[in-house]
Amino acid sequence: MEILRLGLPKGSLEATTIELFKKSGWKVSTSSRSYFPSIDDPSLRCALVRAQEMARYVESGTLDAGITGKDWIMENNADVEPIIDLVYSKASFQPTRWVLAIPQDSPIRDLNDLNGKRIATELVRYTQRYFDEQGIRVDVEFSWGATEAKAADGLVDAIVEVTESGSTIRAHGLKIIHELFRSNPQLIANKRAMQDAKKREKINQIALLLKGALSAEAKVGLKMNVPKEHLDRIVKMLPSLTAPTVSPLYESEWFAVESVIDEGIVRELIPQLIQNGAVGIIEYPLNKII
Repeated sequence: MEILRLGLPKGSLEATTIELFKKSGWKVSTSSRSYFPSIDDPSLRCALVRAQEMARYVESGTLDAGITGKDWIMENNADVEPIIDLVYSKASFQPTRWVLAIPQDSPIRDLNDLNGKRIATELVRYTQRYFDEQGIRVDVEFSWGATEAKAADGLVDAIVEVTESGSTIRAHGLKIIHELFRSNPQLIANKRAMQDAKKREKINQIALLLKGALSAEAKVGLKMNVPKEHLDRIVKMLPSLTAPTVSPLYESEWFAVESVIDEGIVRELIPQLIQNGAVGIIEYPLNKII
C-alpha cells in the first residue's frame, strides 16, 4: 500500500486542524508524548511539525503534504505545490496580516525612514528580502517572542509582526504604518509526490473533503413539512445552494421540504416559516458540502 506522509501543524493550529479533519471524515488521535498521531486511515502516516518548519519538510520530500501558513512558505521560500487555502472561522485559521509597526512617538513615517534602522521579527528572511527589494538597508534580527515589547522598550526601531485586528500592537503603544502581506493556512504538497499517481489521488481526496468541511462551516440543514397551499410561499422564503428539495408525502396534500442555509439566519427564519404554514421543522448540523 502506498503511504502518504502528512504533516499536521503543532501548536496553535493543531486543535483546529484535528477538528477539521474529523469533520472531513478522519479521526486523528494525539498524545502529549508522541509527535506521530494515529489516524484511522492505513494509507496515511501523520507527523506533528511546527508550522514554521512544515514547508521545508514538504519541499525536501520528508513529508508528502502538510498544512502550514502561507507566511511560513514565503519565509522559507519553499518550492512546494499549493493545493487549497484553508480559511476557517475558528480563531487560529483566520486570515492574518504581517505588518510593520513602530512606537507611537517614533519620528519614522514611512518605509524609507527605516534606512539604517533595526527591525525585530520572527519572519527574518522574508523581511530582509522585502526591504532589499525596496532598496532600503535595514538590520533584521530574529525575535524569540514578546516582539512588541522590543519596540516599546526601544531595543529596536520597528517590528514586523503578525496580527488580525491590530489590538495587541496598539495595546503595546505601537502603531501600524505598513502592511507587508496577508496570510492564511494552506494545504501544500511536495512536487514529486504530485507526480506520483497514487499519492496525487490521495492528496486530492484530502483536499476535496477538507474543502467540503470548510464549505459546510456555519451552515445547517433544515427540514420541514408544508401543506400544498403554502408550498410556493415557503420555497421562496428558503435560501439554498441551488433550490430546496421538495418531495410529496405519501397519500397526502403535504410536502417535505429540505434546504441548506446559513446558521446565522435560522433564528429569524424559523418563526417566519411557522407563521407561513410549515410544521415539524428539524434543524441539523452538517459535516461537509461537496
